[in-house]
Amino acid sequence: MESAFQPEQWRDLYVMLGTSAAALIGLLFVVASLHLQEIMNNPVHRIRARNMTLHLLALLVEATLILMPQPLAALGIELAVINLVGLQLPLRFIYRAFLKNRKLGASGDYSIYRGVLNVTAYLLGLLGGLLLMEQPVWGMYLVTASFIAFLISAVLNAWTIMAVVGQAEKPVKTKRAAPVARRQSP
Repeated sequence: MESAFQPEQWRDLYVMLGTSAAALIGLLFVVASLHLQEIMNNPVHRIRARNMTLHLLALLVEATLILMPQPLAALGIELAVINLVGLQLPLRFIYRAFLKNRKLGASGDYSIYRGVLNVTAYLLGLLGGLLLMEQPVWGMYLVTASFIAFLISAVLNAWTIMAVVGQAEKPVKTKRAAPVARRQSP
């Protein structure tokens, strides 16, 4: 038999998850400000950074709502709406990069797997929000799985941006001049 839903048991977890999302937003802004030119000149990184910021903001809002005292039905509706609205981001990404302009998807710069991961995460969050009204424990497990999937996606996207920006900044190796022979004193 399933135990009764106890929101206080989820409090520490969502304090940690919300703090993680906020920290990642801050780090994203620091990296973006340090490498703004490279990110803005590359449409792949620009879209990736924008979407990652929006996903992380949705996570921060979700954590805030989960920690805020309110009726469970209201929380479920709020989480369902956030995930339904957020679902358009990865769906538009997949449509543009892989269906509308197949050259973008074929270039290897975009990952269909991350797009599918984000669609799945939003669907889990949507279903979890709806389940909160009838099966709150299962709903929270699905919302938490969605949250963790987004954190993983954000870290993978951040790593991809850093790796490419780091390659662009790699110093050009120059040939060294031949060493000059030393004169020996008599």
